[in-house]
Amino acid sequence: MAQELLGTKRLVVGAHYGTLDFIVQRVTAVIMAIYTVVLFLGFLFTPTMDFESWRGMFSFTCIGLPVGQLLATLAFLSVAWHAWVGVRDIWMDYVRSAGLRLFLQVLTILWLVASVVFFAKIIWSL
Repeated sequence: MAQELLGTKRLVVGAHYGTLDFIVQRVTAVIMAIYTVVLFLGFLFTPTMDFESWRGMFSFTCIGLPVGQLLATLAFLSVAWHAWVGVRDIWMDYVRSAGLRLFLQVLTILWLVASVVFFAKIIWSL
């Protein structure tokens, strides 16, 4: 019976479940790094950093598209998704009680969704 589970007919459970999370962590990290460089260059080449300059960094348009708001939204969604994968893995690795783990994951989701909604309300009202 043990030989029936070997080879091409082997039952594999859980294979490649972490691959998507690995890719998401790397892609979101790259997006956040690029956006950080863009913000740094914006600060560097802005002569005076007052409210209007700050607002202009997030509300500039190109060919009618709100590029500043779109880039900021992409970066913030990357932060939220990156945080979800990391915190979810922490809850799954270190919280043994299934009920407590589910509760913490639901709280994390609610917090992240509320943060994204609050961010969208602020950035899209510029």
